[in-house]
Amino acid sequence: MLELKNICYSVSDKQIISDVSLTLNDHFVAITGPNGSGKSTLAKIIAGIVTPTSGRIIFNGEDITDLSITERANRGISYAFQQPIRFKGLTVRDLMQLAAGKDAKYSELCDYLVQVGLPAKEYIRRGLDDSLSGGEIKRIEIAMAFARSSELTIFDEPEAGIDLWSFQKLIQVFKKMVNETAGNILIISHQERILDFSDKIIYLKDGSVEMYGDKSEILPQLLSGTAGGSV
Repeated sequence: MLELKNICYSVSDKQIISDVSLTLNDHFVAITGPNGSGKSTLAKIIAGIVTPTSGRIIFNGEDITDLSITERANRGISYAFQQPIRFKGLTVRDLMQLAAGKDAKYSELCDYLVQVGLPAKEYIRRGLDDSLSGGEIKRIEIAMAFARSSELTIFDEPEAGIDLWSFQKLIQVFKKMVNETAGNILIISHQERILDFSDKIIYLKDGSVEMYGDKSEILPQLLSGTAGGSV
């Protein structure tokens, strides 16, 4: 379980996150809201990339506010960047091995790629360079999430920068991940199709939580524009 207690974050006297308190314990939670509302900043605070100005973060009963991103990863929190990092000189297999652990078998690594719709024989030895499209690198990152089996995986707008065809494939992969992984997923997204299969939705505006509840309660308000914004 993840608890955020009075989280605030400001830069040069500008308040980015303002007194956010949440308890997150659902399998799939989506954070949405207008551009500039603090969604990615909040995700990075949870992951340990950004340190809050004030407030505390509790994960499974432990205060992790002062832990580094590596220490949080060791506790079971993974973060997938909006623009995945391309590691020159490494292959897809290298990256998958790092995610799964040194004891993972070659066949297991291939299975993770197959789960995200990538033919393993074609991709397992490919380099992580510009020859991979945005959609391909996003799916490889999701395959890494399968391999890590983290207790909490955070995705920051995985639909950003990919074409419509890749987005359709991405939706299928996320549905599969939601259905087949035991860990919880926190996703930042504007996309109705992603919000539509979440358990809970957090609507962030001007750095504050304006709404938080079941998808069935929040999504209709977002689609109708009665929440002060839309998806």
